Amino acid sequence: MQNNTDFPLLFELSQTGRTGYSLPPLDVPETDTAEAFDSAYIRTEPAALPELSELQIIRHYTALSRRNYGVDSGFYPLGSCTMKYNPKINEDIIRMDGFSHIHPYQDPKTAQGALEVMFDLQEQLKEITGMHDVSLQPAAGAHGEWAGLMMIRALHEKNGETQRTKVIVPDTAHGTNPASATVAGFEAVTVKSNEQGLVDLDDLRRLVGEDTAALMLTNPNTLGLFEKDILEMAEIVHEAGGKLYYDGANLNAIMGYTRPGDMGFDVVHLNLHKTFTGPHGGGGPGSGPVGVSEELAAFLPKPVVRKLDGIVILDEDRPESIGRVKPYYGNFGINVRAYTYIRTMGPEGLKRVSEYAVLNANYMMRRLSEVFELPYTQHCKHEFVLSGRKQKKLGVRTLDIAKRLLDFGYHPPTIYFPLNVEEALMIEPTETEAKETLDSFIDTMLEIAKDAEENPEIVQEAPYTTIVSRMDETTAARKPILRYIPE
Repeated sequence: MQNNTDFPLLFELSQTGRTGYSLPPLDVPETDTAEAFDSAYIRTEPAALPELSELQIIRHYTALSRRNYGVDSGFYPLGSCTMKYNPKINEDIIRMDGFSHIHPYQDPKTAQGALEVMFDLQEQLKEITGMHDVSLQPAAGAHGEWAGLMMIRALHEKNGETQRTKVIVPDTAHGTNPASATVAGFEAVTVKSNEQGLVDLDDLRRLVGEDTAALMLTNPNTLGLFEKDILEMAEIVHEAGGKLYYDGANLNAIMGYTRPGDMGFDVVHLNLHKTFTGPHGGGGPGSGPVGVSEELAAFLPKPVVRKLDGIVILDEDRPESIGRVKPYYGNFGINVRAYTYIRTMGPEGLKRVSEYAVLNANYMMRRLSEVFELPYTQHCKHEFVLSGRKQKKLGVRTLDIAKRLLDFGYHPPTIYFPLNVEEALMIEPTETEAKETLDSFIDTMLEIAKDAEENPEIVQEAPYTTIVSRMDETTAARKPILRYIPE
């Protein structure tokens, strides 16, 4: 790996005595630090912080921002992640004083507007998913998965069915599904896919039994295919005494057309930072509300936002609740952004989102299938999976294709996932991209495929235009190099 451009750290730019700020005069009584704090927590020497001018700081972070990549800077076809545009009206709304200046510890009577939004958002999500009740508390998708499974566990324990220790997970599932099941105290069991990329019903029947706690499922699944036998699958699991858990990562394909509750699901998590346009990346911020059937409502995380005699309250009187799963009441800023999006779009707008997401994905899939293998040939929903097996035989791996896309200014799609597709390329265009953008990306992919045939070394050594060239990713993960500036 080599740095194509020298980029000094703030510590390296630092010059003693240089400042980029000034503080106002002290307007409170000065306190003796030694009297106010335990001496163990008081520095004996000043922190070694960089000293720079305001201009240097602004230029440093502006230059860094130009090296970053996000939905606003270009096409982001990251399969399974729904990296759709974040409307700027969402940012305007969350910056309103009534939202941005409240405090989670203030009396709920003084935050009725904010609580009203939370209550209304719950009602909207109930309608969109077809569930009986919703909690906004979980902080992200995997957190919602865990919370949902803990509620299922609580229900089984209440019913005296502690033998239900297994959660069935498809072989195409998101990696968080078996992980969440394990963290919730269950054993994850894999159900196979059939030749169409859907859950094998015979294998499902073989796996269910008295020890089945739940089936975790994404529909459309991670291959972008709709589980057409979902009602039969729900019947199989329910007859065995298990529950159905819906991973909402792919809800962007079905809004307005069908609802998880109507398919027979007992628990749903949603990704407000995906389907509902909250900012997404850098580890957060996320929001993963959970919706439940009436049977599971008593176990929702507390407090629960309720409306009583026209007043919105935080209901703590929940004796069967699994308890609080996040400090305060969820990621409020993301919830307001999602609420703004839902109100802006309305029911018909959300339905069109699904239409365009599915249209864009199928258009791209058919055109790219001219040069890449298509493991599953039926119509997809919001995303699709290609295989780079043909290119691999020419010496060009899927990883090489992803790296080469960087030279054309595109963020690569998800690669090597799902695991049941060799040399997988998982692409999700979302509904927010114009046809011109789709065509440009398709043309680039076709050009890379042509290079794989005629000039494979060009693809194998990419990228050439990025700040950092091709990395040895395995060594980077196992032996990271930390840049240390001593005090």
